[in-house]
Amino acid sequence: MPTFVCSAILFDLDGVLVDSTRAVDREWRDWGRRKGVDGDAIMAIAHGVRTIEVIRRVAPHLDAEREARKIENHEAHDHVGVVVMPGALDLVRSIPEGRWGVVTSGSRLLARARLRFCGLPIPKVLVTADDVTHGKPHPEPYLKGAERLGFNSTDCLVIEDAPAGIESARSGGMKVIGITSTYRAESVQHAEAVIGKLAQIQVSSNGSEKMKIEISASLPQ
Repeated sequence: MPTFVCSAILFDLDGVLVDSTRAVDREWRDWGRRKGVDGDAIMAIAHGVRTIEVIRRVAPHLDAEREARKIENHEAHDHVGVVVMPGALDLVRSIPEGRWGVVTSGSRLLARARLRFCGLPIPKVLVTADDVTHGKPHPEPYLKGAERLGFNSTDCLVIEDAPAGIESARSGGMKVIGITSTYRAESVQHAEAVIGKLAQIQVSSNGSEKMKIEISASLPQ
């Protein structure tokens, strides 16, 4: 059974704490139809990447900043099919206060809307697309999360569902637990452990600076 020792935990949002797959797919495909961009081409690269960067890749002729703002403003009010991931609330409640945060490729408006809608607490540290120059897979987002929590990156554990996020965290010197909520296990194989559900993660701290993270029945990588 894999065990990790860390000072803090950083979560991705969509696909980890919140299941927004249906909403994300719907919003991107609707946008693609309006702009004449193939929906499958968009979805092949969209997950875990900032909206503005997806647009720059699939529609470089458009004003990416303007389009990204419109998409995410609309997404922030589209909660159809958005649900909390099983075990998410219990997991964040098991972590000592000030020792966890969220690092997402979405905007602050979107992240706060989804957390609130799903009944999850909004952490003091919330790093969004608005806070970084370089999105995932660049290490900047997770490095900024560790910095804002006040810990060295090597003392932080990351929970991610997307290859871009795993690369971002590992490039920043962090260990990663991958969850197969969005991709198959082989797509998150570069994580130190792979799980199928958040309930497999058990956190204990005993009041110390370090937390012990135990994984039950890690999936084969």
